[in-house]
Amino acid sequence: MTATAPAPAPEGQSDERLIKTSPLKKLLGRPELGSVVGAVAVFIFFSIIADSFLQATSLATVLYAASTLGIMAVPVALLMIGGEFDLSAGVLVTTSALVSSMFSYQMTANVWVGVGVSLLVTLAIGVFNGVMLTRTDPPSFIITLGTFLMLTGMNLGFTKLISGTVSTKSISDMEGFDSAEAVFASTISVGGVDYKITIVWWLALIALATWILLRTRVGNWIFAVGGGEDAARAVGVPVAATKIGLYMGVAFGAWISGQHLLLSYDTVQSGEGVGNELIYIVAAVIGGCLITGGYGSAVGAAVGALIFGMVSKGIVFAEWNSDWFKFFLGVMLLLATLLNHWVRKRAEATK
Repeated sequence: MTATAPAPAPEGQSDERLIKTSPLKKLLGRPELGSVVGAVAVFIFFSIIADSFLQATSLATVLYAASTLGIMAVPVALLMIGGEFDLSAGVLVTTSALVSSMFSYQMTANVWVGVGVSLLVTLAIGVFNGVMLTRTDPPSFIITLGTFLMLTGMNLGFTKLISGTVSTKSISDMEGFDSAEAVFASTISVGGVDYKITIVWWLALIALATWILLRTRVGNWIFAVGGGEDAARAVGVPVAATKIGLYMGVAFGAWISGQHLLLSYDTVQSGEGVGNELIYIVAAVIGGCLITGGYGSAVGAAVGALIFGMVSKGIVFAEWNSDWFKFFLGVMLLLATLLNHWVRKRAEATK
């Protein structure tokens, strides 16, 4: 039995598989293009408005602000590409810090034991979100809203029950604190300028997430699940496992952020983190992720976090009233959404 050769293309018409894509078309097809344009515009704007913005120490502060957001924005972006949300991501950071602190303090254990227990608990919450989503009918919005409310109550309830107050006890004098602080909350000096180690964690997560999305089978599964769950399942994509893995990715980012929060300040306020989940989503959307799923990039989310860092600190350097910050954040979200929509339309028109 011999294979039949494909019919030749009609005269004057080339095979579309052999058509080379121009660099411009490739550029327009990148989901992070709009956010990069926006980041350049914001950078130029504050460079002109705020005299101290271009100082090395100021840029280090901007990068720190971007990294603390970006560590969560990157896995949240992957989850959104997979077509889901996690409204519990903000308080999960606080839960991670509280578990680590209270376990170490109450058990008089090495701080690293608390860090390890916190990782297991945080990942378990991620698995819970994923399993509830894949085994029940409610959408991720409802399920993770329920998790958000439960964690908010548990954070406050357990902290007051164990510590007697709304904050944890200091663990700065406990064994293992210094080494844990070096991993999650230390400062690295480069050229006489101090940079927080969260920037390293942020860059590592960007590289890992980009590799997963563009170079692995799992990345194809994420895009397929976000593009259409039924179609993905029909071609053999493990939909449930992919979504559970994405929620575990968000939980892993929350664990890193939680340990940084704890080891930076020694104690944790149980009410922190509420509302941050929306900022993570905003950063991902500014970076080019679609609310409907199936489109976006880790780099775009990172650029969205960078824009957030530039605006939040640029307002301070420009000596503006910080009460207007949320207003500017809303403007950025709308402009980024419109710009990303325009870029996608242009990309589709040039195909």
